[in-house]
Amino acid sequence: MQMTTSYSETTDRFLELENEYSAHNYHPIPVVLSKGEGVHVWDVDGKKYYDFLSGYSALNQGHRHPEIMASLIQQAQKLTLTSRAFCNDQFGAFAQYITTYFGYNRVLPMNSGVEAVETAIKLCRRWGYSVKGIPENKARIIVCAGNFHGRTSTVISFSSDPASYAGFGPYMPGFDVIPYNDLAALAEALQNKEVAGFLVEPIQGEAGVVVPDEGYLKTAAQYCKDARVLFMADEIQTGLGRTGKMLACDHEMVRPDVLILGKALSGGVLPVSAVLADDEIMLTIKPGEHGSTYGGNPLACAIAITSLRVIRDEHMTENAAIQGAYLRKGIESLHSPFIETVRGKGLLNAIVIRHPNPEAAWDVCLELKENGLLAKPTHGDKIRFAPPLTITRVQMDECLEIIADGLSILK
Repeated sequence: MQMTTSYSETTDRFLELENEYSAHNYHPIPVVLSKGEGVHVWDVDGKKYYDFLSGYSALNQGHRHPEIMASLIQQAQKLTLTSRAFCNDQFGAFAQYITTYFGYNRVLPMNSGVEAVETAIKLCRRWGYSVKGIPENKARIIVCAGNFHGRTSTVISFSSDPASYAGFGPYMPGFDVIPYNDLAALAEALQNKEVAGFLVEPIQGEAGVVVPDEGYLKTAAQYCKDARVLFMADEIQTGLGRTGKMLACDHEMVRPDVLILGKALSGGVLPVSAVLADDEIMLTIKPGEHGSTYGGNPLACAIAITSLRVIRDEHMTENAAIQGAYLRKGIESLHSPFIETVRGKGLLNAIVIRHPNPEAAWDVCLELKENGLLAKPTHGDKIRFAPPLTITRVQMDECLEIIADGLSILK
């Protein structure tokens, strides 16, 4: 079953421009957006949609949150960039705010999420050599199969997804891949005294919102502590209220040795990421050994403070827990024979489509689009449902009706 959809001349024109002049590294849902506000976006023809992807969780606070936009405008009128060659009046305040917010000694700011992951890898290796005493160039980092930590040449070197790594070698050494949600495999890998860190997503988002067994994170963190290995949590997609806790690790009261944040740290306004750790780890890197021209820029710092504040002030985390549970229960109550699994925490959710047509999930997403809800398949048969954390019960009821209608095309 391959759906055919007609588009307006305006939409066709924008789609053709993108197809002709852009690299073909994405396969987007064929909609051309021009406006966003709260949980909604509008296309170039004025049609309104619910956004159920939220910029891969960069828009936890919703589109154009008024306080975040006010911070953007106010700071943009004064100072946007100095580089860290000089101090600015926003960075110190941001550093104090975010370290106090999450309870760490220090922060190292970057821009994109994968830059923060690369930073964490460098910190882990440096700590392994200068503190743990691993012989130079021998440090190992344990990672999990099914991971998605970004697409730099280092990060794809430990991906298990051929779409990420095939044809891009040679690959960076120093990583040991074990199954996700497998404590026995972790315990075995930690026997190697040259292991410096364990890098893990508390929930594997890109893999299709794979939620580990209860107790996995807590036990894994303890195993790492016992082996004197850094527990590094990639909370770029799972953090900042998305799963019904401020951090997904908070569900098991786990405090990572290295915390990696991004996406919603800017409320979807511009790239902002950060790595948080205590002095023993962070101060192993000296001046000139790591940095970024834009990392810690005053515009990003002002926006990030507001982005963090509104999550807490507006109880978005609590709302994510309530509305997420309601969403999963609502989908389960449909009793669709084509849904194999409904899974998630908070407002990070996915359904797994069971259908002989390999394009079934894509077709469902096209039908959802026609009915006013935007979602995107991942790995073929999985559809993520992750609206902004500001969504209301009334809006969720409307979305559940759209989802039910979308699934009805499957026969």
